[in-house]
Amino acid sequence: MTITEIISSGANVTLQITAAQLGEFAQDLIGRTRQEIAREVEAGKAEIYYTREQTASLLNVNPSTLWNWDKKDFLKPVRVGGLCRYRKSDIDRILTTK
Repeated sequence: MTITEIISSGANVTLQITAAQLGEFAQDLIGRTRQEIAREVEAGKAEIYYTREQTASLLNVNPSTLWNWDKKDFLKPVRVGGLCRYRKSDIDRILTTK
């Protein structure tokens, strides 16, 4: 039984694993997650987020304009853990209505 199967089973167990095994599990989990996200993005099911600088560049505006737009509820960023990101769908909406 693999670590993933044990976790999926919901069993209450104590595991003794080596650092190498833990690293292998982490790499497998990270790789799978990235592959799943890539498939969702390709299928148009996942949202893409841009930084403030990327968004300003895409919209050809000064970053301070993004701050003003946020205050006017024209383009609201998503804030997660102190990071400010803009949804691609919101940017596309602005680009198609200009």
